[in-house]
Amino acid sequence: MTERSPAPDGLALIESLVNTLDIGSGRDTLDTAGGREPFGLTEDELPGAVALRESLRATLLAHAGHPPHREVTPLGELLAHAPLHVTVDPADGSAALAPADTGPLLSRVAAAVAEALVAGTWSRLKACAADTCHWAYYDRSPAGRGRWCSMQVCGARTKMRRYRAKEPHTTESSTAT
Repeated sequence: MTERSPAPDGLALIESLVNTLDIGSGRDTLDTAGGREPFGLTEDELPGAVALRESLRATLLAHAGHPPHREVTPLGELLAHAPLHVTVDPADGSAALAPADTGPLLSRVAAAVAEALVAGTWSRLKACAADTCHWAYYDRSPAGRGRWCSMQVCGARTKMRRYRAKEPHTTESSTAT
């Protein structure tokens, strides 16, 4: 995981939720009251938030063309329970989906997904291909085919592993004359 500029608009909420778990270290900021506070979560809401986070991670892995990291509840099933309503701006007539209540994380995530679908940015939010990372990032590459949160860290490690796996292994018998 590396420092990238945050995802645009409501996708920043999703990105920050997914990135509450550092897979490499096992550290989960949602385990603390301070880590839950930005999401408006109580300790009782933690199991639902973790299920939502891991379902989002699986979806972001799919955006990058990777299989899910583990069995999760499909994101569509979770978001089907999010109360949303249509808002219409009286000044310009523009319409948007908004959470019926600004409190529940599920509704805020559903509204962010809807906003990103309309903006065409939803599929640009991805999860890193590295098995020890799966950090969420917004793919700003021109072709939208980024695979790693950081080419300098996760991408370089993956490419080095692939290169080393292809190297012919020398043995003492092959080097002896």
